[in-house]
Amino acid sequence: MRVAVLQLCSSPDPAVNRDVADRLVRDAHARGARTIVLPEKWPALGRTADVAAGAEDAYGPSVRWARGIARELAIDLFAGSVTVRRPDGRLQNTALHVAPGGRITRYGKLHLFDADVAGTRYRESDDEVAGDGLVTTTLADDAATCAGMTVCYDLRFPELYRALALRGARILVVPAAFTARTTDAHWETLLRARAIENGAFVLAANQRGEHVRGIRSGGQSMIIDPWGTVLARAPETDEAVVVADLDLTHQAAVREQLPVLRQRRASVAAALAAEPDGDLAAVWEQRAALPGPSDDEVER
Repeated sequence: MRVAVLQLCSSPDPAVNRDVADRLVRDAHARGARTIVLPEKWPALGRTADVAAGAEDAYGPSVRWARGIARELAIDLFAGSVTVRRPDGRLQNTALHVAPGGRITRYGKLHLFDADVAGTRYRESDDEVAGDGLVTTTLADDAATCAGMTVCYDLRFPELYRALALRGARILVVPAAFTARTTDAHWETLLRARAIENGAFVLAANQRGEHVRGIRSGGQSMIIDPWGTVLARAPETDEAVVVADLDLTHQAAVREQLPVLRQRRASVAAALAAEPDGDLAAVWEQRAALPGPSDDEVER
């Protein structure tokens, strides 16, 4: 299976960004890729107001373009993510898989980027609403390969990727706009970890470059195999088409050699699931402040 991840530097201008995406998708198709991944928020990226201004309805111009080119080229297109304006007026960062026949599968980003990085404060939750569940989708290849859909900051939550693998995902798709700072520090490490711990291929398409003054993404888009080997990575350019062949037989061998999906302990997952959503660190601090058991209780 030949796949491609695309790297670009989106601006706040959706029309310009669609032209770039169209050119890169066609380039990837010309190189033989039949599954192609765009980065996060490729139709419009910049400051919060730029992203909001570029938001579309569920079947806006970027979605229509994605459906049209997927049908034309007969490809599985993971059209990165699009900022969708919902009927209630709220925004949602929505990943898309468009099958060759035009069927669309949607995933709302579960983990919103509320963080402080390199002196910049990010609060996606101020303007966007999180998704409400896991999403897998089926490719049009002969094996009907299952892929798990995620977006950017999701990458820091390994339980999501394990859940997708347990639902049958053999490919984990990661469209992103990782900051330049976190790309350099964490991006490859996290991607390889998600591949290794789940015996899965990872297709990671990151933005790269300065979208508006002071807002930069770090690139290093890459394709990783289930052993954690980087099969291909983007050069240090704002635009790139990264192509690799996925060997599903190799994946089966890796999963047999290291059968972690069979050896997992459901009780461990249940313990995590029993914790409330939110700040686990705060929960741990509260528990640490409680008095410990007495010597008699320990003895019993």
